[in-house]
Amino acid sequence: MKNYILTALSVLMGLLFSAQAMAQTGLKTGTIAPAFAATDNSGKQVNLKDLLKQHKAVVLFFYRGQWCPYCNKQMQHIQDSLQLLQGKGAFVIGVTPETADNIKVTVAKTKASYSIVQDKGYTIMNAYGVKYTMDDATVAKYKGYGLDMAKANGNPDNVLPVPATYVIDSSGKITFAHFDKDYSKRPAIKDILAVL
Repeated sequence: MKNYILTALSVLMGLLFSAQAMAQTGLKTGTIAPAFAATDNSGKQVNLKDLLKQHKAVVLFFYRGQWCPYCNKQMQHIQDSLQLLQGKGAFVIGVTPETADNIKVTVAKTKASYSIVQDKGYTIMNAYGVKYTMDDATVAKYKGYGLDMAKANGNPDNVLPVPATYVIDSSGKITFAHFDKDYSKRPAIKDILAVL
């Protein structure tokens, strides 16, 4: 019953999300990926330029928060396939607006052992064209379902990313882009592996 309620809630939230994310376009295949540097959840410095010198590719994905069942499912799939991705020379990074404490909750839920970066100032989300701000009515609806976005993601701005996934090759070019405003749609691991 709890899973049914969560699924129904997710569908409703997806419809609201789709309407608000219309202005976002994300980056396209063939685009040069914007460089970034950040500290991940384990305290390690992740710098895209340096990672691309050390690895064949970077798999970069954006997720909304530990409260999102679709994000958790995607992250579990990535974790389950991590050896395959790394075997093809990829380094995996998740980017989120959620707090460091909630990243720990996400890791506990998904067993994620790859890098996760808190994008506090939305620099990475802005650079990749995935940032959007929820309107007040949607924020109120989420609160009605027991989800306080300011507390969950540690920002009063109600900012979320469109859950996009990019594969960036060693030259810095995006060779795979999955950007869908319907947050329930995520790329299959086999499609990511196919471009590595």
